[in-house]
Amino acid sequence: MKKIYHLSTCSTCKRILEEINAKENGFVLQDIKAEKITPAQIDEMHKLAGSYEALFSRRSQKYRPMGLHEKELTEKDYRDLILEEYTFLKRPVAIIGKQIFVGSDKKTVEGLQAAAGK
Repeated sequence: MKKIYHLSTCSTCKRILEEINAKENGFVLQDIKAEKITPAQIDEMHKLAGSYEALFSRRSQKYRPMGLHEKELTEKDYRDLILEEYTFLKRPVAIIGKQIFVGSDKKTVEGLQAAAGK
């Protein structure tokens, strides 16, 4: 399976999708705002990433207003928050077979590009 969870309004996601030629390389794209992440999908991501925290974005506009920066969050909290609010998923998340690429840092995108070219 080759799938990318992204946000269609996110310029960084758009840039990465273009860089890896996502459609041409056969990726299934899921806009997480239009099609919410299911519990089964987040659990699959967790299995590949090793933790829900690795999938969680502290850059979300809602992180500070909700007072989350002052709380000690558990793995269950991270899972529930991502399922409740799509902006808490660190984007994009790409799954290629048994590999997962989370976020937009340079090293992750380079790894995704290499894996997508296979």
